Amino acid sequence: MNKLQKALVLFFIGTLTIGAAGCGGASTTTQSSSEKTKIEYWHVAAESFGGATVKSLVEQFNKENPDIEVVEKYNPDMYKGLTQNLQAAMASGNNPDVVQMGYSYLNYAAENLKYDNIEELIAKQSPEDKTFLQDNFLPNVLALAKTSDGKQIGIPYSMSVPVLYYNPEIFKQAGLDPDRPPQTWQEVVKAAKTIKDKTGNVGFFMQEYADNWAQQALIESNGGQVLTQKDGKTVAGFDSPEAAEAYQLLADMVKDGSGLHATNEEGFQAFLSGKLGMVCTTIGKRENFEKSAKFTVESTQFPSFAGKTKKVPAGGNFLMVFSKDAQKQKAAWRFIKFLESPESLATWTKGTGYLPPRKGVTEDPNGLKQFTEENKNMQSAMSQMPYIVNWASFPGANGLQAEQALIDVRDIILSGKETAASALKAAAEKVNALL
Repeated sequence: MNKLQKALVLFFIGTLTIGAAGCGGASTTTQSSSEKTKIEYWHVAAESFGGATVKSLVEQFNKENPDIEVVEKYNPDMYKGLTQNLQAAMASGNNPDVVQMGYSYLNYAAENLKYDNIEELIAKQSPEDKTFLQDNFLPNVLALAKTSDGKQIGIPYSMSVPVLYYNPEIFKQAGLDPDRPPQTWQEVVKAAKTIKDKTGNVGFFMQEYADNWAQQALIESNGGQVLTQKDGKTVAGFDSPEAAEAYQLLADMVKDGSGLHATNEEGFQAFLSGKLGMVCTTIGKRENFEKSAKFTVESTQFPSFAGKTKKVPAGGNFLMVFSKDAQKQKAAWRFIKFLESPESLATWTKGTGYLPPRKGVTEDPNGLKQFTEENKNMQSAMSQMPYIVNWASFPGANGLQAEQALIDVRDIILSGKETAASALKAAAEKVNALL
């Protein structure tokens, strides 16, 4: 078990807390004390993915802080879309102030975006909080938003792991035991085929967001790697027999009709309407699934490959600050402290399914203690903390294009245009040329 895994396990069985990072300088703009400071908060929370909770938290903050107005802005296409929008905004000089940045964009953001150094910001704009990060976050949780050379570029906010959701009613119709859901990918394939044959419903769908998060878990749980180091340089690691075998497993299910290759909207809606047996996606969808499904949604851990140890990347996001005005920096920090408070994190977890990064929230009777004890789907996610690995982060100025090349290969494989081995080899050559 590595240091990160140990820290996360301790965090959930013991105590927890927050953080932020950068390089941009803080200019000062004179502003009247009576003037309301307006800041923008960019996020990726769609209506079906915590959007209502974002609005609720922003509304509460604005009500409690009449001298500040936070304006939230949803960015579609997850972190890739947000990052592209962010670069365009920065090019035009219209920076947002607080941004949810995906963990997979850690290196790219550090190398390509002019962010505020969060530790310098705290020291200058709120010196009374100088030990806030150290007091409230375990070192290895803070490391989720820290670059390999030690720059704390943000504060961990949302944490997620992939789980296998399933419809117990479809399991019963297919003659499967809902109390014994699949634990291995071999069992997933068998169950999906049984569901298709016995009920006519599609058996399985894996999320197809504009990232490779769930697919990384699949590849690395079979012994492969998304990225690796060669001669001191980051290169593609996914052109391996293990990665090809894992990806081909999905393609074969799609080919025989027991698996689905579709947009997330189509896949999730099929599941929620009772026409699909199993969905592999983030615990961050828990609240939406539990509220929207026509059945009682159940879940189990992300499956492993027989005889191998599963690996699940820590998904989610950290908070970065891009304000260049002193008043806005102060307002941004007050807003981040609000978002990272035990009460707000409890609201965020209940409204999404994300796991809180701050010490003590899951054990606090006024926080999530009772909720986590009663919610079995949350328990499925929390039980996977020993298997956490870092989300692969594509470095360099071409990092976005490199990750997109791996995203594009998903459609090539799942649509049956090429075998996984052939498609991954071609994608690796493209990625290596970009890196």
